[in-house]
Amino acid sequence: MNEKQKVVVGAALGECVHVAGVANFLRLADEAGWRTVFLGPAVPVEKVIQVAEDEGADLVGVSYRLTAETGERLLRQLVEQGADLRRRGVRFAFGGTPPVADRARALEGFFDAVFDGSETLDEVLAYVRGSRLPILEEDFPHTLLERIAWKAPYPVLRHHFGLPTMEDTVAGIEKIAEARALDVISLGIDQDAQANFFHPERQDPARAGAGGVPVRSADDYLRLYEASRRGNFPLMRTYSGTDDLIELARMYVDTINIAWPAVPLYWFNAMDGRGPHGLEQSVREHQRLIAWYGKRGIPVELNEPHHWGMRDAPDVVYVVAAYLSAYNARAYGVRDYIAQLMFNSPPGISDAMDLAKALASLDLIAPLSGPDFHVWRQTRVGLLSHPLDDEAARGHLAAATYLQMAVDPHIVHVVGHTEAHHAATAEDVIAASRVTRRAIENAVRGQPDMTLDPRVRERREELVAEARVTLDAIRALATAEVADPLADAATLTRAVTAGILDAPHLKNNVYARGSIATRIDRRGACVAIDPLSSRTLSESERLAELLPVRVPARAAMAAKEKP
Repeated sequence: MNEKQKVVVGAALGECVHVAGVANFLRLADEAGWRTVFLGPAVPVEKVIQVAEDEGADLVGVSYRLTAETGERLLRQLVEQGADLRRRGVRFAFGGTPPVADRARALEGFFDAVFDGSETLDEVLAYVRGSRLPILEEDFPHTLLERIAWKAPYPVLRHHFGLPTMEDTVAGIEKIAEARALDVISLGIDQDAQANFFHPERQDPARAGAGGVPVRSADDYLRLYEASRRGNFPLMRTYSGTDDLIELARMYVDTINIAWPAVPLYWFNAMDGRGPHGLEQSVREHQRLIAWYGKRGIPVELNEPHHWGMRDAPDVVYVVAAYLSAYNARAYGVRDYIAQLMFNSPPGISDAMDLAKALASLDLIAPLSGPDFHVWRQTRVGLLSHPLDDEAARGHLAAATYLQMAVDPHIVHVVGHTEAHHAATAEDVIAASRVTRRAIENAVRGQPDMTLDPRVRERREELVAEARVTLDAIRALATAEVADPLADAATLTRAVTAGILDAPHLKNNVYARGSIATRIDRRGACVAIDPLSSRTLSESERLAELLPVRVPARAAMAAKEKP
């Protein structure tokens, strides 16, 4: 037998004609599966009670946004006339200005929930889905996938945070959690913590706090995690580190209950000067780390593509890196893969071409999905794209977030508007989250489908076709005994040393060639060019100059890699 659909009746009381709040409340209730009955503005108390009786309401939501004294009189009338419904289990909720909300809270606990406009949409949505207010710790999901489901249709929000001292970072985490600004705090730790956590003899006290909070013990991590146990109890995650990767991972699980790690393939090593390992060794170590998390059922993000984009690699290299990331995650046992899509990278790319690049990445990744491999979309503003001016940066954050919503992300990585000037304080994080939330709310209400733009569709298809050529070239580098070239560390390393994966900023690099030249073309796409003539090069043309071997038929090689 089907369960009876719950009914909510909503109205603005008395002479109040402000119904936006009621309408929004009912919209959220509708999304949560309620049958909604909207009575409109200026509704007498008697009518509200009568309709609630007639409709068999489970919940009555009323609002009043005029003077507190008049509002209190109407609310007392509602308490008197609604007492019988209340005894029969009908719940009442109120929404209004803070002064009227204070009067509602004082009415002998009549209202099951009182909203004064300071609540987030998440909290209101949680309430109509059955949570209590205030929401308690046990009501908040404590794993990423549960949090994603709980927040839908809104994405989970995360932001990077870490200040140069433990004391300031602890206090900041407490503020962020109390403000309910984020679902995930990405803990920024300093360089010594990333590279030398288990090697105090290699640490330099003069560098403490360089790049983040100077955590030096497991107890430090426990203290930071404890600071987050308030407000909306955000999840926590942090860097994977550059040495002793498995040991760090084990500690992260034990101390901060890491929500998910971000693991590169090619970075945080001797190639970019941020770790001790050589390139091939680093690829192998990262694959081991991916497998370690995968074995434990912890979601994994590979933050690979944007490292190429930030170094002005052509869009096709970004897309290829996105595919290699997902492919390696699946090959090494990850069940829940987080595909990170950094927009605005390089900064000169146009919105249309940026969206096309993200969509092409997802198109290539999609066939990897199956019962044992799920893809979760995460988007973010480009790390280098914020202007220095504060007001302009806030505008950029909002506009970039709105564009990202075109791919329906499960997670939005907020990059604070202060990034070009200074590391975000707690106040900066809270402000940036509010800017981002507003852009997301606007999009969720009914964003136009930007994926249908002909320019986007054309570039999307072009990038998928070009990326397949590049992937074929990487497969062709494998030696005869390699069964799975795209998951083989030696083959992946050769893709860099041979120049298949390359970026202009890697000039004079010990591993990469850095010989590729790129530019932003008239469409706003980042493309490879002939450095002498400035003519745009297709991947076939570019790779023909690099590889003396014939690229094998794609279908024959790719058949080995299908799920």
